[in-house]
Amino acid sequence: MDLDHQDVHYLRSAVGWLELGCPAEALVELDAMSAAGQQHVDAIETRWLALAELKRWEPATEVARQLIAAAPDRSIGWLHHAYALRRSSKGSVLAAYNALSPVAEKFPKEAIIPYNLACYTCQLERDPSETLALLKQALATGRRKEILAMALKDPDLEPLRKEIAKLAGKV
Repeated sequence: MDLDHQDVHYLRSAVGWLELGCPAEALVELDAMSAAGQQHVDAIETRWLALAELKRWEPATEVARQLIAAAPDRSIGWLHHAYALRRSSKGSVLAAYNALSPVAEKFPKEAIIPYNLACYTCQLERDPSETLALLKQALATGRRKEILAMALKDPDLEPLRKEIAKLAGKV
C-alpha cells in the first residue's frame, strides 16, 4: 500500500519528532494520518518506536502484534513484540522467550534473534550451555566484534560474563 502525500508528510514528521527525542509529538503526527495510512507498516513501526520510547509497554505490545499481522516476514515485528512483552506489566521474560523462540528458524540470518534468546535463557536461569549456544549462533550470523562487545556489557548476560570473555579472547 502506498501512502498519499499528506500521510507521507505526517509520517516524516513523526520520524523527525522521534529523531529529536519527542515521542509524544510523534504520536500526534501519526494520529493525524488517515485510517488507511495508520495501517501502513512504516506507520505501525514508527508508532511502536514512539510507544517504546515512552515506555508504554502494553500498547506497544498491541502495536507490535499489528506490525506482525501487517508484515509477518519482517523480523522486526517479532523482535518488537518480544521486547514489549518482556517489559509489559502483563508480560515476563518467559513470555518474551515464548514469543520469539518459535520464529528463530524463520529468520536464520538475523543475529539479534538468537542474541535476545540468549539473554532470555540466561535470565530464566536455564542451562548455561543453551545460552552460550544461542550466543554462538548470533556470533556466527552477525558482526562478531559488535555482538561480543554488546554481550560483555549486557546486564542480562552478566551471569556468563567469564564465558563470554573467553569467547572474546579477553581471558
